[in-house]
Amino acid sequence: MTTENACCVLVNETAAAMILALSVKTLRRWRWAGKGPRFVKVGAAVRYDPADLTAFIEAGRRNSTSDPGPEAISHE
Repeated sequence: MTTENACCVLVNETAAAMILALSVKTLRRWRWAGKGPRFVKVGAAVRYDPADLTAFIEAGRRNSTSDPGPEAISHE
């Protein structure tokens, strides 16, 4: 086990929902559908790494409504 991951502070789904300005219900629905930010299961508990929440926010950043985002850019 690396100390790199051992020291991170995880937040619960209520805190994650507040950070994202979403409802807890939305986060639960996204987890069920395989969408949304990455999450961690600690036993039966669901936790989020703040770095994953930041990455999720950054992945959704757009310059205009017609901006398809970085996932649509072809690197051929």
